[in-house]
Order: sequence, then C-alpha cells, then structure tokens
Amino acid sequence: MRAAPTILHLDMDAFYASVEQASKPSLRGKAVIVGGLGPRGVVATASYEARRFGVHSAMPMGQARRLCPNGAYLIPRFSLYRQVSDVVMAMLRELSPLVEPLSLDEAFVDLEAGGVAFDSRTARETGERLRADIRAATGLSGSVGLAGSKMLAKVASEEAKPAGLLLIEPGTERELLAPMSVRTLPGVGPATGEHLRRAGITTVGELAEAGEDELVRMVGRSAGAGLYRMALGLDDRPVVAERDAKSVSVEDTFDVDLHDRVRIRGEVQRLADRCVQRLRGSGHSGRTIVLKVRRYDFSTLTRSETLRGPTDDPAVVREAAARLLEGVDTTGGVRLLGVGVTGLADYTQEDLFAQSLAAEPDGAERVQGAQGAEGADGSGGDTAEAGAAGAEAGAAAGAREAAETPGEPEPSPERRWPAGSDVRHAVYGPGWVQGSGVGRVTVRFEQPGSEPGRVRTFRVDDPELEPSDPLPLVGDEG
Repeated sequence: MRAAPTILHLDMDAFYASVEQASKPSLRGKAVIVGGLGPRGVVATASYEARRFGVHSAMPMGQARRLCPNGAYLIPRFSLYRQVSDVVMAMLRELSPLVEPLSLDEAFVDLEAGGVAFDSRTARETGERLRADIRAATGLSGSVGLAGSKMLAKVASEEAKPAGLLLIEPGTERELLAPMSVRTLPGVGPATGEHLRRAGITTVGELAEAGEDELVRMVGRSAGAGLYRMALGLDDRPVVAERDAKSVSVEDTFDVDLHDRVRIRGEVQRLADRCVQRLRGSGHSGRTIVLKVRRYDFSTLTRSETLRGPTDDPAVVREAAARLLEGVDTTGGVRLLGVGVTGLADYTQEDLFAQSLAAEPDGAERVQGAQGAEGADGSGGDTAEAGAAGAEAGAAAGAREAAETPGEPEPSPERRWPAGSDVRHAVYGPGWVQGSGVGRVTVRFEQPGSEPGRVRTFRVDDPELEPSDPLPLVGDEG
C-alpha cells in the first residue's frame, strides 16, 4: 500500500455507446444500445440514457428492446473502437511506462513510475489534465480513480462515474469502503453476493467485522482471505505493463441454427480470415489453430491442430480450420462458430509447408499428414467480438460449391445493411444505416461534428450506395 494516491484507474464512460453518439450527431442524448441485433444477441454496452430504462451490458437484446423500445440498436464497430482506444492508451503511456490495460476502455497507470505525481495534489492535477486531454482528442468522457492501490483506484473510478474524478486519501480507505455494498469489491459477483447476504453480510464494513476466520469458513480459504484483505482496503499488487496476448480469436452467434454444411464451411472460412486480420494487427503469428462449435443443444466442442511453426498466412489458417470442421458432426444444427489462434509468437516461419495448395491438387493430403496431433480440448482464447450476432451470409462459399449450369449467370446475393454500419452515397456522401428490410435501406447522412443529418431511403441494391470505413471522431480530424 502506498502512502500517496499515485495509482490511477481510467474507465471510459459507456465506451461503445459513447463512440456511437460522438460519431452520429442525431444520437447524442438518446438511448443507444450496442450489441448483437438478432434474437440471440446480447447487449455489449448501453448509454446512460438507456440505463435509465434498466438496460445493461450482458442483457439479452430481446429484453433490452422490451425495456427500451425506442432506443437506437446498433451493431458494434470494433475497428473504430480500437482506433479510439489506441488514442487513449497512447495518452496513458505518455504519463508512465507502467500502463496495465484491462480492456479497450480501461487501464491502470502507475503515476509515480512516470514521475508525474508524488502526492495527492500532483495526482489530482494529473488526473484532471488526463480527462481534459481525452475529451479534447476524442470528444469522449472518462472517469478517473486515484488511490494507493489498484483495488481502491478501481473502486474510486466506479464511484466517480460518469465523467468524474475521485481521489481516495491514504488512511481513509476503511471509512470510505465500510458503507459500500459487498458487490463493490472486485470478484464479488451475484452468487457470492447472495451467499453473503444470506449470512447477513451486505456491506464492506460488515465483511471486515465478520473477521477472516468466519469468511474462510463461509467461502473457502483463498476467497475468504482475499475478501477480508479487500474489506480492509489492503492490496499490494503492482501495476504491470501490458502483457503479451496469449491467443487471438473471433466467433459469431447465429440468429437461426445453421444446418447447411456448405454455409457452415463458408462461415468458418470467413471467421478464419477475420481472425488472421486481428492476428496480424497485433503483430503476432501462431502455431495452434482452434475451432469452436456450439451445437443446437448448447453442447460446445473445440478442436485444435498444431502446426510445425507459427504462421499468419490466411490460407494456412483457413485450411486448418476446414480440416478441423471435417471432424465435427453438425447435422443437428450449429448456434455458434469460432476460429482462434494460440501459441503466439513475434515471428512467422515462412517454410511451414506448401503455401500454394491450389496449384497442387494432392497437396491437402500431404499437409494433413504433416501436422501435429489434433487435440480435443483446445481453447479459442479471448473473443474479439463477443455479443455481436454473426448473421453475415456465406454466399461466396456457397456459390463456389453450387452445381450450376455452364453459362448460366450466378444470382447476386442481396446486400445486407446492418443497423449502425457506415455507408457512403455517390451524391449525398457519408452516412450510417438506421434500418433495412423489404428491399429498402434507410440511411441518415451525417458525420462526426456535423449537425443531425437528413434521412433518405434507397433500394438495397442501389449502385450509388456502398459500405464505408468509419470516419474519425471530431478530435481525430485535427
């Protein structure tokens, strides 16, 4: 425990929803819910306006729609969230070499290690300056907690929400924590909280009064001792600089169970490509390819294959994922698919095996025999886009394998326009999709920093309307 509040915890406020509000002027001050839009989707983030209706993260999207029927429901745009996160994390690294990110929107910073704060006054000044700099650079607000330990700094930032700063003076920890709910403490979830409530313990002060022996008896030695230390405000964990990722993966949950084997193969190929994009974006390669399949009955299977060396070649990952799929029975239907890469390295072994299998019809058999043993207990690692419903069509894969009459034109798949996605019109410029259906797509034409824009409706196959990359937020425009 430090004698000065020089550990800072930053938590961006309703991050995904706030980014959407900043980039879509017509949504400022409105209820915005980001997540999977299908019947099996879940809420990733809800704006504070939506939270007033009872909407919160991890809630089923159907329940959110019932609670807040007039909210704006949008797909996540992770590429934009990562861009904004990179700006914020770069600011934190200017303060200190010891920055410990917890997610895209949350991190600990050791201000003392950076030489920017040594006491309460300089810590507060640094925290206020950081909040102002983030607002200027991104247009977003973040909440800051300052304390002598990581646990207390995180508690402080939560208490400061939204858009505030709370500094916990060393020596006042127990007094501050005592009236708070036990759920305030990290790691105390609904089950532990309910177990403690039944024992008559609802506040942190009551935890401290119960004593370590009683807590050990109630929840076990490790958990009980940890709870007691937290109730006393004790936490000596250091801020640890960003750790290397152990795995990279992506997965999609489908609105309707997939039964068509061709469609399933197409989705696996698409996921493999997305996984490699994220792998390359992190500057890594990997040796073990993992396939995750959740079937119609909620049973989940993982299969893995270890290569002779690390790779970031999309063709290699696609082929390995396809081989793994061959060993999985999908006849009953598939709810979720995922592709991941583990065993990460900072280099790529180019001479893995034949990279141009398309030119060697029998290459697949040779490669199959050259691989390491297939495991049945692989893990897909961190999910890149949890909660985003993956209803994208596998039309390309299906078209390749469909038996068609020579010379007969291939039917054009109907373009999909998910709500919240970016578009650009040849005449009206940049905008975003408000909704689509029955062959029409409705677009609001506006951009970060503009006034709320006009709404226009087009045919889904309008040749002048195209998907677009997200525009930078106001602060990124310079």
